[in-house]
Amino acid sequence: MGIINAIFQAIIQGLTEFLPVSSSGHLSLYQHFTGNSGEGALFFSAILHLGTLVAVFVAFRKTIWDMIKELGVMIKDIFTGKFTLKNMNPPRRMIVMIIVSCFCLVPFLPFKGWFEGIAEDSSIFAEGLCFLYTSAILFMSDRCIKGKKTQGNIAYKDAITVGLFQGVALLPGVSRSGSTISAGLFSGMTRETSVKYSFILGIPVILMSCLLEVKDAVSTHTDIDWVSCAVGFVVAAFVGLCAIKLVNWLVKTDKFKVFAYYTLVLGAIVLVISFIEMCMGHPISFAK
Repeated sequence: MGIINAIFQAIIQGLTEFLPVSSSGHLSLYQHFTGNSGEGALFFSAILHLGTLVAVFVAFRKTIWDMIKELGVMIKDIFTGKFTLKNMNPPRRMIVMIIVSCFCLVPFLPFKGWFEGIAEDSSIFAEGLCFLYTSAILFMSDRCIKGKKTQGNIAYKDAITVGLFQGVALLPGVSRSGSTISAGLFSGMTRETSVKYSFILGIPVILMSCLLEVKDAVSTHTDIDWVSCAVGFVVAAFVGLCAIKLVNWLVKTDKFKVFAYYTLVLGAIVLVISFIEMCMGHPISFAK
């Protein structure tokens, strides 16, 4: 793969994981045009996702630490018979709602192989359509009436809505952060709460999918460039942390609409290129 190639992919992952433009879609395009596709590419993408999770832990360390402490209290309450879901404090409500959102991914699990196949195939037509879908939901969420729900009053229906939108985001080109932030806004959450919920929700989902991919790669003896993976991990974590700070600024300044325009233009360009490739009979590649 090469160190430079790994750094480029890590920068793309670190930026696009948190900006609502689809990290999987951008990595799929990069790998498509450079010829870095297949099982090794999917494993490397998983390593980059793990790097961006480090950025989430650093950026939201206070909220996550409060949730970890509350999780301990919940476990104690369960064993002492004091557990209740009534009058939950904000950290406990966040834990419960994230669990609900994660369970909403269950109906999408049978399609996991199909989603991965789209990311690894030789066509980028599906990615183009997914970018347009991302653009549409970003446009609609930008026109939502500003909600007032904070971490302490997220409802079950809100968690289900966000969870279902996250399931659709398994498709390459559909932004996970864009989908879940938009779903939060549709549900009446404040912009700050939507962003926080979206990024913390990604921790268990991305962690589990990455660990499964790593396990599959090791069991199938996939050829792995560990040095490039290590470099990519570090770069993705650093760039991801910078991207989170950028997203927080964009939320406060109401500038999310710019990504709706970006994904609209990108989706249109990708569809045109996919049509050209279909006519040519082979993918366009810039690989040496």
